[in-house]
Amino acid sequence: MISKPIPYGRQHITDEDIRAVIDTLKSDYLTQGPRIREFETKFAGYVGAQYAVAVNNATSGLHLAATALNVKPGDKVIVTPMTFAASANCIRYCGGEVVFCDIDKDTYLMDIRKLEAMLKASPRGTYKGIVPVDFAGYPLNLEEFRKLADEYGLWIIEDACHAPGGYFTDSKGKKQHCGNGCFADCAVFSFHPVKHIATGEGGMVTTNSKELYDKLCLYRTHGITKDPALLHEHHGGWYYEMQELGYNYRLTDFQAALGVSQLERAKAGLERRHEIVRRYNEAFSGIDGIKTPFNAADAYHAYHLYVIQVADRLGLYNYLHENNVYAQVHYAPLHLMPYYQQLGNKKGDLPVVEEYYEHCLSLPMYPTLTDEEQEFVIEKVIEYIKQ
Repeated sequence: MISKPIPYGRQHITDEDIRAVIDTLKSDYLTQGPRIREFETKFAGYVGAQYAVAVNNATSGLHLAATALNVKPGDKVIVTPMTFAASANCIRYCGGEVVFCDIDKDTYLMDIRKLEAMLKASPRGTYKGIVPVDFAGYPLNLEEFRKLADEYGLWIIEDACHAPGGYFTDSKGKKQHCGNGCFADCAVFSFHPVKHIATGEGGMVTTNSKELYDKLCLYRTHGITKDPALLHEHHGGWYYEMQELGYNYRLTDFQAALGVSQLERAKAGLERRHEIVRRYNEAFSGIDGIKTPFNAADAYHAYHLYVIQVADRLGLYNYLHENNVYAQVHYAPLHLMPYYQQLGNKKGDLPVVEEYYEHCLSLPMYPTLTDEEQEFVIEKVIEYIKQ
C-alpha cells in the first residue's frame, strides 16, 4: 500500500527553479520586465514559431486569439467537445456562437471527416473558424485542417495546451511541432501546474503573423501602446494611447523566470513521459478490458494525459481513490454542460464523445512519478479489472 497520494498530475519544482524566481524577486522588475521577453523568445524557439506572447493564463490567451481574429457577435465557430471549457468559452466571450464537432474514436481529436461534412452541409460563409485541441498531448494533423480551412475561408486557433513538444509528420516528411504557426493562425499553451511547463498560472500565444502578433500585444495590455510609430499624437516620452478596448492579461517577471527555468527541462520531461507510457502499455497489453491510448507512427504524442478506457469506469475510479491513486476523468463532454445545453445542445448530438466519456480514465502521468508508484498504479488497475 502506498501511503502518499498519487495524483494524476503534479508540478516539478527544482532548486534551479526556486533560484530563478528569487533572483527575479530581488531584481528591479516584478512585471513588464526583461524576463517576459526572454521567456517569449525561448518558447517561440522551442515550438518553432516566429512570435510568442506571454499571458497570465491560457484562457486569457484563447480570448486574446479570438479577439485578434475579430470574432464578433453571431459568428459561428466550430469547437471540439472533448476539451476544457475555455476552448469554447473564448468564442462566447466575444459574442460568437459555438458549434460542436464530434471526435475521432481513436485519437479523441476533432474528427476532420465530420468537420468536412458539417462544412459541406452549410452555405459557404456560415462558419468563421475552428478551435481544434491537441487533446491529451496528441498532435492534430493541422496540414489537413489547414487545407479544409482554406477551402472554406476559416481561421484556426490551435489549443495546444496539452502538447508542447508534440509534433506530426506532414506530407513532405517534415516534423511539424504543435504551435509552430505553420498551419494554425494562432496557438495557445498553458503553464498550469499539471502541464509540461509550470508557472503557477500562465500561458503563451504563438503565431507566425506579424499583424496578429501586434494585435495580441495590444489587447494584452489594455489596448494601450507607447510605440511612436503607432501614436496619433506626440506629447513627449511619457505619452501613451489607448487605441482599442483591451485587457490586463500580463504575466509577471517571476513567473516568466520560472517558465524559462522549466523550459530547460522540457525535453527531458517529455522523454520521461514516454518511458512511463511504455511501462503502462507493456503492463496492460493483452489485458482484456483495458483500452490503451492510440498513437500513429507519424505522430509524436506529448502525453499530458495517459487515458485508458474500461467498462466500469466509476468502479475503477472509486477503487483507485480508495487506494490513494487519484486518477481523474478528462473531460465531461462540453456540449452537455448545463450552460451549453441551454444554448441548444443535448445528449445524443455527439455519440462518439459521449461514448468515450462513459469509459475514460486518466492515470497518473508526470515526470516525477516513480517506478514504484507506477507499479502500484498498474497493480491496482489490473487487480480491479481482473476481480
